[in-house]
Amino acid sequence: MRTTARWTATLGLTATAVCGPLTGSALAAPSVAPASLYAPSALVLTVGHGDRAATTTPERAVTLTCAPAASGTHPAAAEACARLRAADGDFAALSAPDDVLCTKEYRPVVVTAEGVWQGKRVSYERTFANECVKNASATSVFAF
Repeated sequence: MRTTARWTATLGLTATAVCGPLTGSALAAPSVAPASLYAPSALVLTVGHGDRAATTTPERAVTLTCAPAASGTHPAAAEACARLRAADGDFAALSAPDDVLCTKEYRPVVVTAEGVWQGKRVSYERTFANECVKNASATSVFAF
């Protein structure tokens, strides 16, 4: 009998915690969209020197959150989010400007992106020939 009373109390408290915010002003102001309606867009971006992420220790890593607002430890979060939105979250579509010239030095740089973009799981890895090619191709997204 004690177990039933505990479960009843636990379910009552859980229902109050979940349904409590739905009462009052939350129902009175439907024109204001709460942050929970946005599909999450949160990523961890890494950069390291090497051929593959599996054999390379990341040298730098940042977080990038793009929804509902640009934030995170990325130094140019707003610009990086704008570039990703323009590419519809497709990292492969981030292209280099035509006016950038880089040497043919081979010192591979690997970048990764792990997380969620607009509610969908993202796992991206790309190896660039050198730092110049990376900076030109990925512009602000991997410039940290």
